Parts: sequence; C-alpha cells; structure tokens
Amino acid sequence: MTAKVLDGKKFAKEIKENLAKEIKELYDSKGIVPGLAVVLAGDDDASQVYVDMKEKACASIGMYSKSFRLPSTVAQSELLDIIDQLNRDDKIHGILIQLPLPEAIDEKVVSNRIHPEKDIDGFHPINNGRLLLGEGDLAPCTPLGIIELIKSTGIEISGKHAVVIGRSNIVGKPTGMLLLKENATVTICHSKTKDLALQLKEADIIVSAVGIPNLVRGYMVKEGAIVIDAGTRVVDNKLVGDVNYTEVEKIASWITPVPGGVGPMTIAMLLRNTFKAALKR
Repeated sequence: MTAKVLDGKKFAKEIKENLAKEIKELYDSKGIVPGLAVVLAGDDDASQVYVDMKEKACASIGMYSKSFRLPSTVAQSELLDIIDQLNRDDKIHGILIQLPLPEAIDEKVVSNRIHPEKDIDGFHPINNGRLLLGEGDLAPCTPLGIIELIKSTGIEISGKHAVVIGRSNIVGKPTGMLLLKENATVTICHSKTKDLALQLKEADIIVSAVGIPNLVRGYMVKEGAIVIDAGTRVVDNKLVGDVNYTEVEKIASWITPVPGGVGPMTIAMLLRNTFKAALKR
C-alpha cells in the first residue's frame, strides 16, 4: 500500500476560491466586506512573512485587511488600546494577534482582550467553552484545517478511533474536541503517555502536533490509517514534521506532507473564520 497524499495547498486553494465567490455575494447583497486586522509586535522574521502571506491571501479573495506592525518595545497598554479600537471598528470582523509576542507582554491578557465574536483564532475562553460544549463556529484554525483534510478523504470520522499526539491549547486539545464532535472515539497522548506505539497501533486516525521529528514511525501505524502531520521543526534549514514520511506512506491510506499539508489549510480556515464572523455581525 502507498498512501494517497492530502494536498493542503490544492484544497486550500479551492476553499479560497469558494470564499471569494461568497464574499462577492455578501457585498452585492448586503454591501459588507469581511475585514481582518493583524497585529504584529516585534521583528521576528517568520512572523513578518506570515503577516505578508495573510495580507496577500485577503487581497486575493476580496477581503479587507489592516495590519499593525509594532516595535518589540511596544507597551502592553498600547497594544491593548489598539485591540479596543479594533473591537469598536465595524469594518473589522476578525482580529489576529501574531505570535510570539515580546517577553514583556502577557499573551493571555492580550488574547482575552479581543471580543469573542472577533476572535477568529478561537483562543478566547468563551470560544474555548463553546468548543467544549460542541457549539460555536470560531474554533482554532489549524484544528479546523485538520478536520477538513480528514473529511476530504471521504472516510467517515464517526465511530473511528482517533489518537491525537499533543495537548496544546492551540492544536492538540481543540483537535481532540472537534474529532469528538464528529463522533470519533478520541485518545490524547502527550509526553507522559506510556507506550505511544501501543496507542497509535489502535488508531484509525492519527494527528501528531508536537514538533518532534520522526516521532511517528512506520511500525507504530495501523494499516490503512489516516495520518495528519501538524508538527513542524526546522532541521538543517529544512522544515520537517513529526511523521517519518518514507516509512508511514507505505502503511497509511492517506498522509499529509510537510510542508504543503496542514500549513496552507490554517490560513484558509483563518479567512473562513473571518467570513463567518462577518456573517454573524
């Protein structure tokens, strides 16, 4: 068996093309243009690139975007004032704080300042609570992208055993909750899990999101499993995932590449969340 590749770039392109049509229809019928604001503090090179990508993605589908590029010396009070301003701005439907923030700034305080209805990252405690209850639309973007990739295989999630490796608030936990919402039986593994291979061998769906290269090896994977690699790390100037692709592609039915798998879907879900926020407001 050779796994089929879940091409995140291709799928994300299709999602953005559909969004462009919906955005035009929304403007034609209501005169509303979905708006995304991105706030960047500091001079992290990767963050600068991500913000540029998000600006271009917005422009490509007819979405309004606004960026704030602040120095690493920015005071937390100033950052909070900008968020308050954006919360009141009717042209802005989604607010994104680009991470990481400078060490002097409390990430939790800043994230919680965003109005829940404009929290298109899905990090606000209210949106986390809605996710736990199986309600609400604004879930974290990477987990949403993961679910869309799994659904694109045409394989029913309901009734499957899914194992998520990682328990972060950004990817691991919300991915587990979204899989549970789709009626999967979910196991969440982490650094204290004993015998990870034993857990994975029983999984119909594997999602790894810890950033440990070659963590998931071929002998650990059940034949025909869907394997989603959401963990990334730069090794020798090359982006690699958690999954040993060469080994696992011979056993899995579907697999995501790194790069080109989950990453493009995260931005597509960010745009979709912004559109949903615009519809609700």
